[in-house]
Amino acid sequence: MSDKKMQEIVLCGANAYEQKYYFNKEQFGKLPDEVQKELHIICVLFTEEVGGILTIGFDEEGELFLRTMADEYDFYYDDISAGIYVAEIRRKRKELFAELELFYRTFILGEKLE
Repeated sequence: MSDKKMQEIVLCGANAYEQKYYFNKEQFGKLPDEVQKELHIICVLFTEEVGGILTIGFDEEGELFLRTMADEYDFYYDDISAGIYVAEIRRKRKELFAELELFYRTFILGEKLE
């Protein structure tokens, strides 16, 4: 990796307040349609079930993250339930997330496969 300062890159996300889904086509448009659909389902189901906002992206090291947040006045959003749901998503989609990290490291960061 180069010495230049890296930052987080958002892959996709959903917002329960605006009822919107976002997918970063500019950087991840080459992902297979089935993967894109699965990410869409994960995000939308999360926000319908838990509320708030879910963001899936990659940190500076190339590791995938799932981040949740809620409006400060959203009294229905529960951090504990959100954390449990995120853990369940990570467990059920472990293989998908590992493949996404490999894609990111190979095609976005330009790392060589060993």
